[in-house]
Amino acid sequence: MGPQPGQKTVLITGCTPGGIGHALAMEFHAKGVHVIATARRTAVLAEMGALGMSTVALDVTNAESIKTCHAEVAKITGGTLDFLVNNAGRTHTHPATDIDMDDVRETFETNVFGVMAMCQAFADQLIAAKGLIINIASLAAVTPYVFGSVYCATKGAVVSYSRTLRLELKPFGVRVMVAMTGTVRSQIASKTHRTLPADSIYQRVKELFETRLTFSQNNGTVNTEDYARQLVSKALKSESPLLLRSWFGRPDWFWAGGWAGQTWLATWLGEWVLDFALYRKMKLAHLDQVLKQEAAQKKLV
Repeated sequence: MGPQPGQKTVLITGCTPGGIGHALAMEFHAKGVHVIATARRTAVLAEMGALGMSTVALDVTNAESIKTCHAEVAKITGGTLDFLVNNAGRTHTHPATDIDMDDVRETFETNVFGVMAMCQAFADQLIAAKGLIINIASLAAVTPYVFGSVYCATKGAVVSYSRTLRLELKPFGVRVMVAMTGTVRSQIASKTHRTLPADSIYQRVKELFETRLTFSQNNGTVNTEDYARQLVSKALKSESPLLLRSWFGRPDWFWAGGWAGQTWLATWLGEWVLDFALYRKMKLAHLDQVLKQEAAQKKLV
């Protein structure tokens, strides 16, 4: 079933149940927007299809998959797209000194290059509708999220890319919103398979690393549905002049999720505030103590 005449449409990447994309799809659907839900395997979207949403297979790291999806969406919508939500993402928790470059490239393929490829591919449909791109970024883009340097780098790239994209598409009537997402209940940290290499310099504080693997799900974490409700509400607002957008219209920047308010405030106070806070929050002072104890033991030998 496709959209009804005059019904707005939204394409969301990464809609596997249990994640932010799924919650956004359900909320857009509840608000009367025709949802085009995507995932690598459409089988996981069966219940969404039964609700009347369109379901399309999509791998944002594969050019042919994006091309095929573009063609299918054009058939569904008639060649226009009101909203593109780039939600598909991959977590990456490893100390910067322990990263595997092939693993890093996979994360950039999904979190950065996939976003770029989707914006490029669907620009024509968005321009036809004078639509809105919503790029799901993270507080990690502006915080020193310990043991997450690669993830931070990808989200920082999305933020910088989005700012420029916003200006480039403005003459065509397409807007770009960046979602600065804090801790939200999702499946992104459900896979805790990452381990420290045996020779890691952080083996001495292995417990800190293991705690960090699920940090986003245990610290001020906001319910996925609440986050989705806030974001969709903002996305569906009418346009307002630049100076009024943050309060009355669709904002350029959407801050929500656990720690979002505190982080926003800290960005105005200076990066030292976040450096100080994260160093304490991640208990790196414990590593300081361990290293001092090791140094003292060496002197006694």
